[in-house]
Amino acid sequence: MAKNDPFGFDMSVSASKKKNPRGRRGMSGAFETSTRVCDHPGCEEAGKYRAPKSPDILDDYFWFCKEHVREYNLKWNFFDGSTEAEFSEQIENDRVWGRSTKPFGKRSEEQRAWARLGVDDPHQVLGENATRNPGKNAAQQGHTRRLPATERRALEVLDAKDSWSKAEIRKSYKALIKVLHPDMNGGDRSQEEQLSEVVWAWDQIKDSKSFRDKD
Repeated sequence: MAKNDPFGFDMSVSASKKKNPRGRRGMSGAFETSTRVCDHPGCEEAGKYRAPKSPDILDDYFWFCKEHVREYNLKWNFFDGSTEAEFSEQIENDRVWGRSTKPFGKRSEEQRAWARLGVDDPHQVLGENATRNPGKNAAQQGHTRRLPATERRALEVLDAKDSWSKAEIRKSYKALIKVLHPDMNGGDRSQEEQLSEVVWAWDQIKDSKSFRDKD
């Protein structure tokens, strides 16, 4: 970059280091540019060595001189105040770098909970291609086949069954429109939210290939 930049900008690495000297740390760990005074009571030496204030506050530091940071480090105990059980748990966790493996083929508690509702894709990874699994109790719930989650939800809104044709579902849709539309209720708009949901539900069904057009 030209030194005679008319705008006065210098984006070179060396210029950045001069403006921000935080990274200037000596081989001993001392921050040579530190202007702090040692935090040890009564000490007036320069505080060039930092040490975390506690195991729970690792990003906030005391600043000591070399002698007092050594003294502080000798007394430092990360597990101070921890129980034996907490200590053992930390050791076990560290053995796998904090990422324990899950048993292969076993469902987590959350997955089992979603499965009880018949949902195959609880986190919607598949988007519109996600399906609901009829599950073991499908017959009692009136489910006869798998459908995308949006279409299953649409059927619930329209109070319809997955064995119905589009013509049958449309009848249910029209009946709900008559009940919810403001024009049918003397201009009352208190049910517009439910009306919008019914319209959304029919939009999911009318273009779907999962249902017969006629009986």
